[in-house]
Amino acid sequence: MNNYNEVEQKIAESLLQIKAIKLQPKNPFTWASGWKSPIYCDNRITLSHPSIRTYIRQNLSQLIQEEYGTVDMISGVATAGIPQGALVAQDLGLPFTYVRGSAKEHGRQNLIEGEVSGGQRVVVIEDLVSTGKSSLAAVQALREAECNVVGLVSIFTYGLDAAEENFKEAKCKLHSLCNYDALIHVALENGYIMESDLEVLQDWRKNPSTWGK
Repeated sequence: MNNYNEVEQKIAESLLQIKAIKLQPKNPFTWASGWKSPIYCDNRITLSHPSIRTYIRQNLSQLIQEEYGTVDMISGVATAGIPQGALVAQDLGLPFTYVRGSAKEHGRQNLIEGEVSGGQRVVVIEDLVSTGKSSLAAVQALREAECNVVGLVSIFTYGLDAAEENFKEAKCKLHSLCNYDALIHVALENGYIMESDLEVLQDWRKNPSTWGK
């Protein structure tokens, strides 16, 4: 028996199957940050698979309703959170906005695209959470626009200690459909990795910024 629910397992299986998540303990990836990592995640690939895209949309919508109740607006984090957020907003019949990585340098120099009103209860959508810094920058932008950000939901989280600390410090709740532990369990069960790979994968998460150096 394991502690992973049906949604976590189904998402993990789907992400591995379509190679939205790749595990290479013996041939690590290099992230944009310069970190070495045995895992790489690109959830944009889910958008090309209608059945998986629909499953994610339905479960993000359900997660928001269960965890946050009545919400006034959905906001996506640029760029990968934008399509997921728009799909969820459509599903829930809610207004949608998105937060840029940086303000536009022309026109109205918007950081938030779409109509925002002070006091709105907002849930932010992200595809992936690593340290949480870019996600929380979007949360902060919405708060500065006087929105009441009640939390953030994502498809996947690496479950890093840094993210937990950052979200706690920002007083922002985080809920994800799938996490690193569930992914590793499903990967092992389905032959994507071997038992001998587990130690490497677990060591990485303990200290990802220095792992492999």
